Amino acid sequence: MRDFHEFMIRPEQLLLLCMFFLSGEITLYSQDKAVNREKYRINIKQTGETIKVDGLLNEESWKGTERAGNFTRVTPVDTGFAVAQTVVYITYDKSYLYVGAVCFDPLPGKRPVESLRRDFEFNRNDNFRVHLDTYNNLTNGYAFGVSAAGAQCDGVIVNGSQSSFTWDTKWKSEVKSYDDRWVAEMAIPFRSLRYFGGENEWGINFGRLDLKTNEKSAWAPVPRQFPHNSLPYAGTLLWDKPLDKAGLRLSFIPYATSRVIKDTEAGHPVSWKWNAGFDTKMILSTSMNLDLTVNPDYSQVEEDRQQTNLDRFELFYPERRQFFLENSDLFANLGNSQAQPFFSRRIGLNVPVNFGGRLTGRIGNKWRIGMMDIQTGSKGDYLSSNYAVAVLQREIFSRSSIVGFLVNKEITQSYSDAEFTGYRYNRVAGLEYNFATADNRWQGKAFWHQSFYPGADRNAAAFSGNIGYSSQYLKAAISQSWIGSDYIAEAGYIRRTGIYKITPSVSYLFYPSKSERIISHGPGASFDVILDPRFNLTDRETELSYTIGWRDKSQLSVSLQEEFVQLDRDYDPTNTGGEKLAAGDRFQWISATAEFTSDARRLFNYALNAGIGGYYNGNRWFVSGLMNYRVQPYGSIGMSVNYNDISLPGPYNSARLVLLGPTMDITFTDNLFLSAFVQYNNQIDNLNMNIRFQWRFAPVSDLYIVYTGNSYTGDFTNKNRGLVVKLSYWFN
Repeated sequence: MRDFHEFMIRPEQLLLLCMFFLSGEITLYSQDKAVNREKYRINIKQTGETIKVDGLLNEESWKGTERAGNFTRVTPVDTGFAVAQTVVYITYDKSYLYVGAVCFDPLPGKRPVESLRRDFEFNRNDNFRVHLDTYNNLTNGYAFGVSAAGAQCDGVIVNGSQSSFTWDTKWKSEVKSYDDRWVAEMAIPFRSLRYFGGENEWGINFGRLDLKTNEKSAWAPVPRQFPHNSLPYAGTLLWDKPLDKAGLRLSFIPYATSRVIKDTEAGHPVSWKWNAGFDTKMILSTSMNLDLTVNPDYSQVEEDRQQTNLDRFELFYPERRQFFLENSDLFANLGNSQAQPFFSRRIGLNVPVNFGGRLTGRIGNKWRIGMMDIQTGSKGDYLSSNYAVAVLQREIFSRSSIVGFLVNKEITQSYSDAEFTGYRYNRVAGLEYNFATADNRWQGKAFWHQSFYPGADRNAAAFSGNIGYSSQYLKAAISQSWIGSDYIAEAGYIRRTGIYKITPSVSYLFYPSKSERIISHGPGASFDVILDPRFNLTDRETELSYTIGWRDKSQLSVSLQEEFVQLDRDYDPTNTGGEKLAAGDRFQWISATAEFTSDARRLFNYALNAGIGGYYNGNRWFVSGLMNYRVQPYGSIGMSVNYNDISLPGPYNSARLVLLGPTMDITFTDNLFLSAFVQYNNQIDNLNMNIRFQWRFAPVSDLYIVYTGNSYTGDFTNKNRGLVVKLSYWFN
């Protein structure tokens, strides 16, 4: 029997077909304007007065500004005005955009806040945020916010509503608290924003979370099925005159580190090392910026949170390094969860990064460009390599885009065939189509990727297409992917090759009008099928679920799963090094799970997940949970628990796998932090401890002291330990 792709439409043809159908949907929506842009409009006038950011709003400039008020509810229901009302004032001068917010508090008692840490978690803190659509494209923007305790958060918005708060910049804020209200004052520098000079309209919205009333609200209304930062539902900010264009601006961020390391496991004595480098940020225009890094050091980055590994394929860990996170949407959003042609964690985790650069921005109203080049050094068996990524995006219709890209990894070090048996180069080129309607209800994506390396053929390709619909009641989606058996992306993340996968899903929510406690409930179903290159079934998972949500935001979900697996290679289901099940063996089982999340407003809150059922040729039951106690506003202590009890017949390993993770997060002030966590993992026989002290002594300038140690779980004998001191300062 021949491979199924010989009988199917070729991937590039499928891409065009998918684009055709998606374009049909776009025809219906392409002429739609953003929902609230015409109805919700606020004028902003320049002030000649010096505004002191002190949270008092007592300057004359505030009295003459236009106000935004009458906030409407987003959750728990999206009808009617908010009980906890907010009034917003806005003005600007040559350097700053000023926002003042008076957040009225209708209920007595303490305002819930988790800590004073920057980039706090939205759902655990009373807070106010402003969302800016500076390009007025309903897709990319910025978020700035403050908690009721005065902590800051800042981030970027991509894909219309996805926020990433790993982006940091310099800006000012101050909060004053009173019995019946709290007042926030913010000064956002124009040099921190990217926009088109000469324009006089931005998209803007203001959002508020008041946990005592359990109410999320916004100035321009947002349906409750969407986050309240959804740019398609933002209003309009009208400038009194076109914005000036910016010239070249430069920021210089040097660092120095010192570290002491003892690697007992490897038999190495105590060693001391120091390092230094710098980052440079160049604002080339109001819409284009260049970032350079030389000899970067990421020792202050929090370690990965370990996972119990019961997967047959590589686990995915998120990127945490600042250089790769900033402006990452152009690069990190390529592909999907099954096939990412570029995954920045492939760079510099086993070898040092020598230098790198990144150019991102806009060319005209519709074009975006992203270029990145990283050169790594060598270490042990890892050779020096160059990683380059180029992305070009063209926006079309209201919120859709076409993306072309090239990813290149190339060995730059001389080597012999005996030293290295891989490929001298590996390249992936592709075309992607991202689709979204103006009201955000329809979203989809289609892509075709082709990898190039010595000996690559037509099977060195990948294709995927998906489309989804989201309304207040109904969510439905379908996706399909083909990953060629010879598809290689050495600079990416490829979960599995040689498969055809199709995944439909649907869920529906009821909103009972007569219930005082239950806000919503409803069923869901998903169906996941994976076929091999000869069109034979290898994996199938069917899930039926039911979810209940309460007004206090606690939630219960129960589900029933049916799974089928035909192993493509020998596999130990416990991943503990025991006897392996044979490739080609087939297994089918049924399991049930239940998950409950408590009211996050309470000082003690938790989430529990438990399940029981079959597991390959045996049985498994598990329980996992996350518990947290808040000592507001100074921090929290928590505990994560993951226990798996796997019973298999002999000669295969049974196992009781334990993963424990106590955590502590202390914020002495809004500039002084201490965090610590421990990870006990008997599956890999490791006890990890990470303690991190941070002093933000100036805006985006830090002193870090970090201790990391690893030991065996049996007798707690030390494997390795290290202490790092890092100092960085932002000059601009």
